[in-house]
Amino acid sequence: MDDRGKDWRSELHLTRSSSFGRSVDAYASARPTYPAEAVAWLVPEHARDVVDLGAGTGKLTAGLAATGDLRITAVEPDDTMRAALTAALPEVTAVAGTAEATGLPDASADLVTVGQAWHWFDPLSATREVTRVLRPGGRLAVVWNVLLEGELDWADAYFEIVHRGDPLDYSRTEDPVVGPGLGPWERATFGWRRTIRPDELRRLASSRSHLIAMSPPDRDCLLAEVDALWRTHPDLVGRSSAELPYVTRCWRATREQD
Repeated sequence: MDDRGKDWRSELHLTRSSSFGRSVDAYASARPTYPAEAVAWLVPEHARDVVDLGAGTGKLTAGLAATGDLRITAVEPDDTMRAALTAALPEVTAVAGTAEATGLPDASADLVTVGQAWHWFDPLSATREVTRVLRPGGRLAVVWNVLLEGELDWADAYFEIVHRGDPLDYSRTEDPVVGPGLGPWERATFGWRRTIRPDELRRLASSRSHLIAMSPPDRDCLLAEVDALWRTHPDLVGRSSAELPYVTRCWRATREQD
């Protein structure tokens, strides 16, 4: 492990990691899902039992459920987020737990997935729990959706607004930090675009932990800038929707044999 794994101990980090339930509706309605080709790359052919850690409202869980005959257990510590997942995906088993303490049996999963959440975990404790839950030869798969910078001027302007002053900016993801027991990372990226409306863009911004943790006046100021961006940017004026560019960054590693 290196210094990239130390931030999880900070008070700010812990506060923000547990903040998402306060914006559950915005999160569920505006956060993007994951491209089907990215989800397919994460899932090994032999997988049947899958554990989705930090599952939130089920953004990645839904993609996994759509791939076929998988038995999925979603682990989410926030009661509000987990309730939203259960309402959206009643066929999925959803349990209270954390990445560091899932409460699941030893060697009970072929695949453990983490969407948009590994940076919130204690990497060493989470790795120990993942390797305990995985069967020998099982896989850990980690994925992030990240706004693609440098492609559209208006999207870059939006990126600047929602990341302004953020001391815990995880948008420029590097290799996830993990402990022993896993093989080397394999990597893949998938570029794509989503169509988004002005109201969705505002909700997307408000679902970020950086904004959730702000004082209401400060949050309102940033959200007002997001609204003003759509009204004033020459690429957006008069439009009811626009395409937001993303890149989905994926990692997978195999549990080492005992």
